[in-house]
Amino acid sequence: MLIEKIGTNAGLVWKALEKGEASLKAVKKATKLNEKDLNMALGWLAREGKIELFDVEGDLFARLS
Repeated sequence: MLIEKIGTNAGLVWKALEKGEASLKAVKKATKLNEKDLNMALGWLAREGKIELFDVEGDLFARLS
């Protein structure tokens, strides 16, 4: 099911961010997710209030809340 896949990918993103804030490019590289799957996982985590997304000089970053 798609929901399970998104949840699994959200876990990968969470683990990548446990080391500290990171650019979305770095998270994508660390998780080896394609852009669509990464975006769905980020949306899941952001909607649940688990991560914060922010811009630094035009690059998007994420950190655990």
